[in-house]
Amino acid sequence: MRTVPETCADPESVHSGLSDRLARQPGTASRGDSVLHFVEGALMTGVCAGLAYSGTQGDKPLYTIGGSLVAVLLLVGTIVVIRGEVRVRGAVAAGETRAGELWRSASYCSGCGSVFYPDGTPWQGPLTPEQYQKYVWTEAGYDKQLEQKVKDVTLPPGIPVRQTGAPDHA
Repeated sequence: MRTVPETCADPESVHSGLSDRLARQPGTASRGDSVLHFVEGALMTGVCAGLAYSGTQGDKPLYTIGGSLVAVLLLVGTIVVIRGEVRVRGAVAAGETRAGELWRSASYCSGCGSVFYPDGTPWQGPLTPEQYQKYVWTEAGYDKQLEQKVKDVTLPPGIPVRQTGAPDHA
């Protein structure tokens, strides 16, 4: 029996995927990744804009129209990707304190493969790693980032969980 942070730090749990199932928060793209995505999108948009420009110079309407459309789609796609990354980073930052509290105080029993709180709060009894992840991520406001198989997991009755999508007033 070890704490969840100790279990996640164990190289064996990383290789077996247990660390991912006990993760306190979703993985996020760094600001550097977002900058790289912007540069990639800008370069691809520039190439397509160049194609459109060459179409106007060579009197090739297919290049002009096609290059323009693809350039606009790439620009819009780049903006959507970057805004999504910023939104996820904001959600993770907002729930980090609550997720950390729940994550640090939990323990994992490798014998029975369950997570529990030794002091009995916020709940008594064992949970599977998937139930635990759903509980922590929902409490921290990360429920939109849960994989579908974890979203479908039911929690035992009596576990205090905030309503999905409800603002966190803590």
